[in-house]
Amino acid sequence: MFEKVNMSHPDKVADRIAGALVDYAYSQEENPKIAVEVLIGHGKCHIITETSVPIPREKILYTVNRIAGCMEVIYDENRQDVHLAGNQEGGIRCGDNGIFKGVPVTEEQQTLSAIAKHLYEHFPTDGKFIINGNRMIICQSNAKIDEILDTGLVSNAIINPLGYWTGGTDVDTGATNRKLGSDMGDAVTGGGLHGKDLSKADVSVNIYAHLKAQSTGEEVKLCCAIGDTHVDGRPYSEIVEIAREYINKLGGFEKLAEWGLI
Repeated sequence: MFEKVNMSHPDKVADRIAGALVDYAYSQEENPKIAVEVLIGHGKCHIITETSVPIPREKILYTVNRIAGCMEVIYDENRQDVHLAGNQEGGIRCGDNGIFKGVPVTEEQQTLSAIAKHLYEHFPTDGKFIINGNRMIICQSNAKIDEILDTGLVSNAIINPLGYWTGGTDVDTGATNRKLGSDMGDAVTGGGLHGKDLSKADVSVNIYAHLKAQSTGEEVKLCCAIGDTHVDGRPYSEIVEIAREYINKLGGFEKLAEWGLI
């Protein structure tokens, strides 16, 4: 059983805005320290950052408008706490406490993710999808049932049970890291995957555990404490670089936020 949402779902819009701002920080510094929280909906976008890289307001506005459209933006920028910032002095150490479980992606999850991505090519608007064995539920906004069937991507599915709907941030609110089940499948994390720099274990160790689970075909269970120099018997700096390479191949943190790890 698995639920997938597409990149125009309000929660994913929030994740994408947060990811884009992390991308900006990395364009300014090699190893910035940044955490971004976004709450968006009904014509307003609230953003709070803790960042070592000042972000110009015009960049904030451009990012929100590009991803979510024109709306009122409330932005609050803060420096990272001095004690947390000092954790990274003199080396790369684990940036927070956390528990992590990477799990191999199932065929069912791969199937639904592929359908969601292909449907998005036809209908780039808010959508959410569920698969549970032979039962599939397709909720795609701004599309009629026959239009969805005409794509040839789905059959024998429950489609838009309440009929035509519009969705998006004018109908619902979105918040960062509220759709981790969609992004990570059966994996477990004590934190959130999006809106943070690579020093945060919520990003690097989650990606590392996911990749290790795919390569071994087994569950990977890890935990760490802030300040740790090693995780899973490896220098934390190596785990950060593994995550950096993965994100760079995707095209950045915003690209990671679009569909997550699955």
